[in-house]
Amino acid sequence: MLTLRSSDYEEFEVEEAVMMKSEIIRFMIEDDCANNVIPLPNVNSKTLALVIEYCNKHVHAAAKPADDDSDAAETTSASSAGGGGEVDLKKWDAEFVKVATATLFDLIMAANYLDIKGLQDLTCRAVVDMIQGKSPEEIRKTFNIKNDLTKEEEEAIRSENSWAFERCSLPLPVRTGPPWLLLALILIASLLVYSYLLI
Repeated sequence: MLTLRSSDYEEFEVEEAVMMKSEIIRFMIEDDCANNVIPLPNVNSKTLALVIEYCNKHVHAAAKPADDDSDAAETTSASSAGGGGEVDLKKWDAEFVKVATATLFDLIMAANYLDIKGLQDLTCRAVVDMIQGKSPEEIRKTFNIKNDLTKEEEEAIRSENSWAFERCSLPLPVRTGPPWLLLALILIASLLVYSYLLI
């Protein structure tokens, strides 16, 4: 068992196998750097509880088929009961990211800090889905970004950066993976730059 300490000093006891999803913690364990308590100063307790829940679900879902040597009927019933299966895990993931925007961004930051690739991909894909096909005004409304530019200033920015305001006529493919992480980070960075220009 590992003990993780959040930024607000709450401690969580977690199975070592569960936290091996985190590359940072895995390296700490392999290098014998994981002492009694592993401090995580960049992750608050609410977010850490969600990260642990994600890792726990994915580790146990991955272990379920390997541990299950019984007949197909038993596997099907376990899968339908929420005990495993790729379809059930995808449904669980879809429900997992249905959280407040601030919580979603905290999860992105925690996944990045702890280097949990699956969680990074999942959370960034959720942000992409939130902003895909939206205008800058709709994105501003979604993320509660105040527009304090005058119409003239906004028009000047739009004309200087017209490529950023063109809508793509091709739909984005529905898949996850490292390209989505890059796309989400680029979109978030663009949004932050644009909001900075609005200040």
